[in-house]
Amino acid sequence: MSINRIMFSVLFASSGAIAQDAVQTDGDKYKKIFENDCVRVLDYKDLPGQATHQHKHPAFVLYAFSPFKRSITLPDGKVLQRQFKEGDVMWSDSQTHIGTNTGDTPTHVLLVEMKSDIGACASK
Repeated sequence: MSINRIMFSVLFASSGAIAQDAVQTDGDKYKKIFENDCVRVLDYKDLPGQATHQHKHPAFVLYAFSPFKRSITLPDGKVLQRQFKEGDVMWSDSQTHIGTNTGDTPTHVLLVEMKSDIGACASK
């Protein structure tokens, strides 16, 4: 097998890992608490200094149960700094990232991931 073919295989295989599901990559932090055809609801908890593996979320709504700080590292290397207060709510488009708790408090959030067209779900 040529070196180019080996490199392509490695890159192709690792690109699949880039877009893995959060529950699969970080099952110690993400717990599925509800799922139907329209949404999946995840409970997420971590401690200061902990980080996730790279994973992907479809569009989602986040609700913060507690205040926390975190950095979000995108696949292109861009780092976003986020800070939440208890009760904050945020919308996010689909995103692949690594999350790191950069504060001195645990993170506890509820994520509601969208699974299908909202209009189609409204009729169910």
